[in-house]
Amino acid sequence: MTDTPLAVLDLVPISSGSTAAQALRNSIDLAKAAERFGYTRYWFAEHHLNPGVAGTSPAMLLALTASATSTIRIGSGAVQLGHRTALSTVEEFGLLDALHPGRLDLGLGRSGARPPAAVPAGVSANAGYAPNGLRIPARFSFEGLLRSPRIVLQRNLLLQPHAQAQDYGEQIDHILALLRGSYRTPDGLEAHVIPGEGADVQVWILGSSGGVSATVAGRNGLRFAANYHVSPATVLEAAAGYRAAFVPSVGVPRPYVSVSADVVVADDETTARRLATGYGLWVRSIRSGEGAIPFPTPEQAERHQWSEEDGALVADRVETQFVGSPSQVADQLEQLREATEADELIITTITHDHADRVRSYQLLAEEWRRR
Repeated sequence: MTDTPLAVLDLVPISSGSTAAQALRNSIDLAKAAERFGYTRYWFAEHHLNPGVAGTSPAMLLALTASATSTIRIGSGAVQLGHRTALSTVEEFGLLDALHPGRLDLGLGRSGARPPAAVPAGVSANAGYAPNGLRIPARFSFEGLLRSPRIVLQRNLLLQPHAQAQDYGEQIDHILALLRGSYRTPDGLEAHVIPGEGADVQVWILGSSGGVSATVAGRNGLRFAANYHVSPATVLEAAAGYRAAFVPSVGVPRPYVSVSADVVVADDETTARRLATGYGLWVRSIRSGEGAIPFPTPEQAERHQWSEEDGALVADRVETQFVGSPSQVADQLEQLREATEADELIITTITHDHADRVRSYQLLAEEWRRR
């Protein structure tokens, strides 16, 4: 039996022909199922202005999910700090911890306001494979997406007029100080967050490169989640950057890395590939700047006429999605674990039909236990 835990990352996807309300009910149902299947934690992502994603407020989703589950850890993957303050973040998770102590993971991210760092010296930007055969695709440039009208509008709507996001490292320092009860202004004024101070939460940093996020996580001795499912080209760089910067802390004496992967599992590969048919079209909608569309049926996806430009837009994500039978996908996840030396793996699965999504998580959990 493998001793590497599996976790869940949920974007709360809305399927074509369905509603946000149904997507929320599906996510709560999936969280209960994940608890039964033995997943170690259940995280919600934060996304805005996406017609096909209902996960706009991790804290609100966690409040609903905490009441419907009892043992699985729950958390954010991640709270976007670019439009929030340290105080508001600690207050929200402090409220949750007060009623559900010892179950909260506070995953923190940088809001996608900047692209991953430039390629460091000695790191190739070309497609290839890790030494153990893990696919490392060509690096995708997020520059165009981050300048798209929708993303610009999103930033304008999320920030107060003329507001500037706080330096990320400084913001993390403030969150940690507020949680510990050690926050002081330069002139000695104290701030104490009740509830929040002393909350029994695990703080994580999520990152897609070996840049600021990895460095901040390492130097603070925090747990780090590297996003293979978002930026597969930079996952090795992200894990290495975090480990290089790591300083031991109370509760985290050594580097602790979790790595995410997009996964679809079915009883056989043919069925799994059909369930995953809509994934490329869904990723295209995100990377084109229009925002995630409701997840299409296989039939809807098959009708799309792919251009060469469309194909290039999603190639890295499609070729690194793990799709197949339980044994096939578990083999790929073991490869990912070996290449990144991951302590945990985070599984994100989207299919059009909720039952297929639940079944995918069940089949994977059963196969993983047999390893």
